[in-house]
Amino acid sequence: MTMKTPGAFAAHLSWPELERRVEAAAVAVLPIAAACKVHGPHLPMQADLLQADWLAGVLVQRANVLVWPTVSYGYYPAFTAYPGSVSLSRETFQCMVQEILSDIQRTGVRTGLILNTGISTIEPLQDIVDELSKSWHITLANVYDGPCYRREAEVIAEQPCGGHADELETSIILAIDRRYVLLDKAVVWTPPTMAASGPFSRDQHNPRYSPAGIWGDPTLASEEKGRQLLSAMVDDLLALLH
Repeated sequence: MTMKTPGAFAAHLSWPELERRVEAAAVAVLPIAAACKVHGPHLPMQADLLQADWLAGVLVQRANVLVWPTVSYGYYPAFTAYPGSVSLSRETFQCMVQEILSDIQRTGVRTGLILNTGISTIEPLQDIVDELSKSWHITLANVYDGPCYRREAEVIAEQPCGGHADELETSIILAIDRRYVLLDKAVVWTPPTMAASGPFSRDQHNPRYSPAGIWGDPTLASEEKGRQLLSAMVDDLLALLH
């Protein structure tokens, strides 16, 4: 007997097939991930997008979901000092996502999930969820904040500090496709005095100075660490879908 794939990408379907899946109680998933944001000299600008697309592909294989196309521009103000990084204003980002979700809701889906790979996007997306949850069941999944992921990251991490294009994120991209990772170009940036929050800066007098646009030690990354971290992310997402 041929096994039927439980989920689907909305953009791959005709509208009658999409409607049939909505009637079969598919969960609408909207990934949010930057397609052009600095990740140091060793990772591509699309590192966030690679993660979101990989996770969406796993969900399609393992759950009754309808995955809409990834929102690849968003609110990423921490990285605009580096050429190529793009950020919308918070207001524009929120308006765009809310309108997309409202149209998705109009298809008749009863449950929605935002798959978010960003940090600066968490607060504006939570505001949207708080508003939309008055009319339907929608959840915000922050992939770096799930309980399984946090436990795994705490066990795996060897770097003294980090949070961007670091040991963990580089490991994840290695596990997705090592061809995207240039480990020979990876540099360590773990200054103990670096401020914990705020925009990254190329000004050496700024408390968030990062000459390469990273924070952490990507030289400690490994494909095996990445596989474990991705597995934890998937566990967190599947738990929210059941």
